[in-house]
Amino acid sequence: MNIWKNAKFRWCFCIMVMASLVCDLTILFLYDKRAALIALIAEAVCISVFGSYTMVRLKDIAELSDEVDKVLHGKEELTIRNAKEGELYILYSELRKMTVRLRSQAETSDKDRLRMSKALADISHQLRTPLTAMNLTVNLLSDDGADSDNYRKHIHELKDSLARMENLTEALLKIAKLDSGTVAFIKKQINVSDVIEKAAEPLLIPMELKGIAFDASCGDAAFIGDREWCAEALGNLIKNCVEHTPSGGTISVRAEETAIFTEVVITDTGEGFKESDLPHLFERFYRGENASSQSIGIGLALSRDIIKAHNGTIKASNTRPHGAEFTVRFYKRVI
Repeated sequence: MNIWKNAKFRWCFCIMVMASLVCDLTILFLYDKRAALIALIAEAVCISVFGSYTMVRLKDIAELSDEVDKVLHGKEELTIRNAKEGELYILYSELRKMTVRLRSQAETSDKDRLRMSKALADISHQLRTPLTAMNLTVNLLSDDGADSDNYRKHIHELKDSLARMENLTEALLKIAKLDSGTVAFIKKQINVSDVIEKAAEPLLIPMELKGIAFDASCGDAAFIGDREWCAEALGNLIKNCVEHTPSGGTISVRAEETAIFTEVVITDTGEGFKESDLPHLFERFYRGENASSQSIGIGLALSRDIIKAHNGTIKASNTRPHGAEFTVRFYKRVI
């Protein structure tokens, strides 16, 4: 390492030499040659010590710079052989923290890209199914030999496919908004009974057609949240129960408010969950063994994201002797 290439060292060295010459000439003029010689030796020693110390410091800095360069080119960890207490050690410590954080962020970014890639693949798959059905139906409609009964049947199939695509698109847009943090929740105190009423309203006719009894007993339980979004979350849970409850079954909703949280429990008398499905129920695009043919595996994931954004938790379990149960808690304080 050539210390003379360092401009600051050259500047400091020149200043010290010039100051020493001025000091020696002054001593020589005021005293004698012996005093001037002693002062010159002392100054030479000081300059030598300064040069040696500076060289060591610059060598340590160069070593740290080389380590940083190695980390930038793939080395796992930042290390210095002679890391001791002092300003250089503080710098080394902060750089090490920075490299650990940057590596963690890079790993998170890689996971996000992988998750996004998987999500796009799942979305493409989900859209491909109704699009394929629609293309097939359009081809059948274009057949000159199709009679009026088949025509009405194909139109109905087209409407079903379009509705499925619309539901998927709306759900994906809602999840994207939640992921980006751009949703402006209108949070205020709302009664659980009001939210359940709104959530169950679109499902009353399907429940009536299947002969499913719906029993909601929520009392005066309330929590702080956005009525529209919470109705969406709880509605998806009720919809899941409707899809898996046989004719003549029952879906019940119970709510209880404590000093810490408001709990909403939704149960049905269906077949319940497969034990292998329980750990994955709230994953996006996951379809369990008992999933309906129209399921896209996104409703429960959307419910989880909404509830989580409202400082809540959700859990799925099986009841005895049979049936599924969703337990939702909206906490009054941050957990």
